[in-house]
Amino acid sequence: MTKRVLVDMSLTMLHHGHIRILEKASKLGFVVVALCTDEEIFKAKGFRPMLTFEHRKEIALAIRYVQEVVECKWLIDEAFLDKHNIDFLVHGDDNVNPVPPERTVIYPRTIGISSTQLRLNDLND
Repeated sequence: MTKRVLVDMSLTMLHHGHIRILEKASKLGFVVVALCTDEEIFKAKGFRPMLTFEHRKEIALAIRYVQEVVECKWLIDEAFLDKHNIDFLVHGDDNVNPVPPERTVIYPRTIGISSTQLRLNDLND
């Protein structure tokens, strides 16, 4: 049976790091993106995304590695995985989600890229 794997993201700015982790996740099974709401992004990062949740969801679903998108809060827990029938959370090595290690697959982050870094560079130009 195909595993359901979850990749959580805010997707405020799509970049190659996102694509790379989604591609890796797709090798593990059916990819579900847990996409943060606009309000959760504001609470966690202090800004409102330029694109609405629905627009970010449309972008996520257009990525060939993604089969489904679900709404989420900033942090994912085991109850969220169970609610959505998820086998594994896939995340970069900066993971702080309170999910047991046996249900987590960690990959190194793509060096030199993050949405926060790109946003800060844009603000400094």
